[in-house]
Amino acid sequence: MTQYISFTRPDGTASFGRLEGENVVDLGAAGADAYLKDALADDLAALPATGTIARTAVTLLPVVPNPGKILCVGLNYATHVAETGREQKEHPAIFTRWADSLIADGAPMVRPPESVRFDYEGELAVIIGKGGRRIAPADAWAHVAGYAPFNDGSIRDWQRHNIQFTPGKTWPGTGGFGPAMIPAGEVEDLAAQRVQTRVNGELVQDQPISDMIWDIPTVIAYCSTFVELQPGDVIASGTPGGVGDKRKPPLYLKAGDTVEISVGVIGTLSNPVVDEA
Repeated sequence: MTQYISFTRPDGTASFGRLEGENVVDLGAAGADAYLKDALADDLAALPATGTIARTAVTLLPVVPNPGKILCVGLNYATHVAETGREQKEHPAIFTRWADSLIADGAPMVRPPESVRFDYEGELAVIIGKGGRRIAPADAWAHVAGYAPFNDGSIRDWQRHNIQFTPGKTWPGTGGFGPAMIPAGEVEDLAAQRVQTRVNGELVQDQPISDMIWDIPTVIAYCSTFVELQPGDVIASGTPGGVGDKRKPPLYLKAGDTVEISVGVIGTLSNPVVDEA
């Protein structure tokens, strides 16, 4: 499968490219910062290479390091609705996350000193390639550039301060996103891919995407009604049941842990956990 990544070059500039074995085919403008989201409206496969760099010589960035919007779907699997004790509503629950909370594959998830309830949430990230407003469900797939694993790391202590999720959902260093974007057209059976989370190798979440309450076209149609989606925007599509906060006993993340989010053929995101220095 084709894998598109964002990275910093050895000279420190940002770019994006295509993985080919042990090398990265650089697709960004030479000698300057270049970002994947600015190319998503074009045909990525047709972009000319500006160079080739050894994979070991680049530093991964989040798949889209600078999305204009990160829209997160809450309570999108019945198992998660049940474990939270909430009612299933008529419409999706949508909250937001900021771009500066994102980290790349391999980068540490950071537990802040204000939290003793740091939690994982394995998810499928949907990356918008073609913008639009009031997108009909029947047209939604044409607006998707690709997919990547996502970890909606959550500071549960702060999430529960009040009825709004945001204070617990966008702390720096908590949103794992990567390692690569797989083009939408190369995932033949998206619904059959399983969202799986492992903490220190133990499987703690495992459910097929087909179990979503609101499927991807429905979510895109809903979100594009109240915002105008743009290339590079990210929709984190929701987590299955099995989050650490609802396990008995609870399973909260601590320094030294490793969290892996796998989404079938789309790939595996892996992040160690550290305490904020």
